[in-house]
Amino acid sequence: METHLGRRTSAAVRPLPRKACRECEDRLKCTGNVDGKGRHILLLPEPQQKIQSQVRKDQKTSSWHRRYAIRAGCEATVSETVHAHGLRHCRYRGLAKTHVQHVLTAAGTNIVRLSECFPPGTTPASPPRPPSHFQRLCQRLTT
Repeated sequence: METHLGRRTSAAVRPLPRKACRECEDRLKCTGNVDGKGRHILLLPEPQQKIQSQVRKDQKTSSWHRRYAIRAGCEATVSETVHAHGLRHCRYRGLAKTHVQHVLTAAGTNIVRLSECFPPGTTPASPPRPPSHFQRLCQRLTT
């Protein structure tokens, strides 16, 4: 077992000699040689390598992109509540009070998003960012 990125894994990390990297024609395309020390190759056990190769191949399909778009929207909402509204650290102790903070933060986030909606026929002073799923839902409900 070796350690890779702070995790114990059965993968083997093998460095390539600096000379081999310097002589390689594709050196500029290589992303792992930032500091001139040469690349390191992570060799996974064969079953894991097959899984990783299949997943990377799947990630290039349009059906995967459609499925991931749902997750991306959720991740953006979580990121907004963590970074813009401080949800990473709770102000209170106890499950009930923590739950209240989460509910109020979510309600506040929705209020901020709703305030960015404009009535039909009006235009914002600056071009708005693309509407979120929640904003599109609100627009459907008002029309």
